[in-house]
Amino acid sequence: MPDEPESSAPEPDADTGYTSSGVPTFDSVREKIESRYETSLGAAELDAETPEGRDVDEQFEARQQAAADRLAQIRESMRDDHH
Repeated sequence: MPDEPESSAPEPDADTGYTSSGVPTFDSVREKIESRYETSLGAAELDAETPEGRDVDEQFEARQQAAADRLAQIRESMRDDHH
């Protein structure tokens, strides 16, 4: 009898990223997630470079500034009411 301990986990196949029973390996799942994340970052960068993407960013910044200005007006009016 060999002295090697028996492993209950199936051996992963490095070529396919799946174990012999068809379960994805941790490394293959991590690689897939990293690939999707990198793709989404690249897409976001490309979107920011298009005229439409810049318009959306400018609209968002304008709304944020308008909201901040309105909040400042409300705070100022509340200070005036208490004096």
